[in-house]
Amino acid sequence: MKSYALVLAAGLLPFGALSQKMVAPGSPDINTKYIKPEKSLYTVYYVKDNNWDKQGSLVYDITSTGNQLTLKNSYTPKDSSWINIRTSVVDPQTLKSISYTSDGKKTKLNLSFGETITGNYYSKETKKDKKLSFRPTEPFIDFNWTDLMIGTLPLDVGYKARIPQFYYNDESNTQVEYYTIKEVKSYSYGSPKTGKHDTWLITLLEENTGAIYNYVVDKKDRRLWQREMSMGNGKWEITVNEELDYQPIKNRFDKELAIRQISNGNSVIIGTAYARSSSGKRLGGLVNTAKKQYAPKGTEIMLFPNSAYYEEWLEVNKKIRKQKKVAEVPLDLDFGHAIKRTKVYDDEGHFEFAELMPGNYIIMTSFDFTNSYNYSYVSGYTNYYNYWGYTGSTTNYGTGRSSYTDKATIEKRISIDKDGEKKEVNLKEM
Repeated sequence: MKSYALVLAAGLLPFGALSQKMVAPGSPDINTKYIKPEKSLYTVYYVKDNNWDKQGSLVYDITSTGNQLTLKNSYTPKDSSWINIRTSVVDPQTLKSISYTSDGKKTKLNLSFGETITGNYYSKETKKDKKLSFRPTEPFIDFNWTDLMIGTLPLDVGYKARIPQFYYNDESNTQVEYYTIKEVKSYSYGSPKTGKHDTWLITLLEENTGAIYNYVVDKKDRRLWQREMSMGNGKWEITVNEELDYQPIKNRFDKELAIRQISNGNSVIIGTAYARSSSGKRLGGLVNTAKKQYAPKGTEIMLFPNSAYYEEWLEVNKKIRKQKKVAEVPLDLDFGHAIKRTKVYDDEGHFEFAELMPGNYIIMTSFDFTNSYNYSYVSGYTNYYNYWGYTGSTTNYGTGRSSYTDKATIEKRISIDKDGEKKEVNLKEM
């Protein structure tokens, strides 16, 4: 699963931290132009021995208002049983912390940053509040911003730095821990949607625990493609960018227009769905003799308005299938709202659609049916003899009839020219 992802089996690297440059708020190495207001979606996995176990999803939502930059970090486990929301506000030029709130499964926390950090810690398990007030002893980067801050640095082969990171833990008196960038090198990252990308591979060491982090950051726009965190015993937490902005379709899907087309008109379509199998479908060289195979009663028929969006979607995916390099583009998430459905109501494949406006439509269905065919077989031989012995033989043939299951997948385009029109259609597979 997800074979395009990278896992590095990195061990503890030489320390040498005292010789590294320090990257803290206001550092000239931080170039916040790479942090843009946008929303990103990541899928989180636990990975060991090529087994990928999905844990949940992570959303980074960045907004900019005046002299503040806000990051809303939302994590949802795969069963959606709870959600952890963290909101961190910083100075947009320096990334100096202004405030932080979190609301998780077990705790709530809010902090205001200044010469003294003040706030409140609440345990949902004990139902107790704790007032907080302490002075930071050194400048720091809020841990919520580390993933994004990495991409603001002047990354290049051989670049090294040391990052003080703030993380409040109610069970510890240490709020600032250090991370060392041990290595930066070029790497080619393969996205299943957009192919190969030139990236930086950055390896960090968490000095206190010895944990290794690997970041895959795009060289061009500094997008975070992937983050890996060592968990011990050969297990890694791997967070993969799902490319929310990936949309190679230039035409936009108009949900409201499509819904009006299938519900605000006075035209109707009546039709018959069937497979005409006698047109040459063969089994073992013997032509099927059935004439029509009607869609069974209850078969679902789908109709939706055709559009420039849908035609482009078909063409783009046709090219993708031909190139066999990236995954096909899914339909717009709202496309399903514009699909009208009905069912075959008798044993002769009849169906109906009503309330349609003038326009172009596509009708689709798929159903199983049974094909019958005649065949002949050798039933034996008749041998002939005379006074001198064997003189020859003839082959005797029998006839039979059998059947096999087939599937019809049918698509038809139809247009309604004026309101109130009644259109008849044969939905058939030839």
